[in-house]
Amino acid sequence: MVVTLSSTITNEQMKTIEIKGSLRKELGKKSSKKTRDEGCVPCVIYGKENNIHFHAHENSFKNLVYTHEAHLVKLDLDGQVYNVVLHEMQFHPVTDKILHADFVQIFENKPVIIDVPVTVTGEAVGVKTGGKLIVKKRHLKVKGFANDLPENLVIDVTDLKIAHSIKVSDLAYNKIELLDPKITTVVTVATSRVALKTEEEEAAEAAAAAAAEAGEGAEATGEAPAEEKGKEKGKEKEKDKDRDKAWDKDRDKTWDKEKK
Repeated sequence: MVVTLSSTITNEQMKTIEIKGSLRKELGKKSSKKTRDEGCVPCVIYGKENNIHFHAHENSFKNLVYTHEAHLVKLDLDGQVYNVVLHEMQFHPVTDKILHADFVQIFENKPVIIDVPVTVTGEAVGVKTGGKLIVKKRHLKVKGFANDLPENLVIDVTDLKIAHSIKVSDLAYNKIELLDPKITTVVTVATSRVALKTEEEEAAEAAAAAAAEAGEGAEATGEAPAEEKGKEKGKEKEKDKDRDKAWDKDRDKTWDKEKK
């Protein structure tokens, strides 16, 4: 199943947010600690020729970090403007405060690589029949020109059945390229316990019905059911044992007479 989606119909163009900062005059751990103590975040722009170090107040990143959409960023550093995308952000393991941010400079004539969030739409057929929808990839790596990048990748799961999935190879969008491995599963409908229980109950009912039909067929032909046949065989075995015991007694008596 190939899901061809047009960015002009199902995906909105990536929005741009503005962040103001200042160039860093000093580098190193001591300077970075001082910057953080002042409520700012040390950052770097990986440019075409040189890397640019700067800092911006931590509140400036709220609209960039705490959102489901991806954004382009217009950085104003002391009056000099740079168009960039967020490459990586480091957080404190305990407080979750932003420790460092890396950006990549973008150009109109050069494609950019960026992680774009996945958005699922529609109610899967498999979910309606008791399955559970699982999104395995929340972001996909995308390559394209800045003006063609969507803020999210919309995937319609309406026709997705239980035990079926949508892989990267099933997706296609206008003017952008998906870079994740083609075999990567993005979204799937798994068999839930309820659906599994229903299937087991149906199998048990079918087996019971088949056994009942077999019993009725045996009665119609005058044959005893397997269970009754088994009982009859058991009775015959008991009779055989009794006969053997009686024969043994007679034999012993005969031997005793011969000894005398």
